[in-house]
Amino acid sequence: METSMLEYSKTILEKVSFDAQLFRKELMKAIKRLMEPDREALLQWCLSRYCYP
Repeated sequence: METSMLEYSKTILEKVSFDAQLFRKELMKAIKRLMEPDREALLQWCLSRYCYP
């Protein structure tokens, strides 16, 4: 099964979520690499998973 860049980016972010600086670095790389619809989906995923109101 082939993994999309969006799913790959989510996997990487989950693996580095223990370190805020590394997470930010990987998030910025993912944002540059993804197309607009996937970029928006990734940002929404990050907000829902890692930002608690």
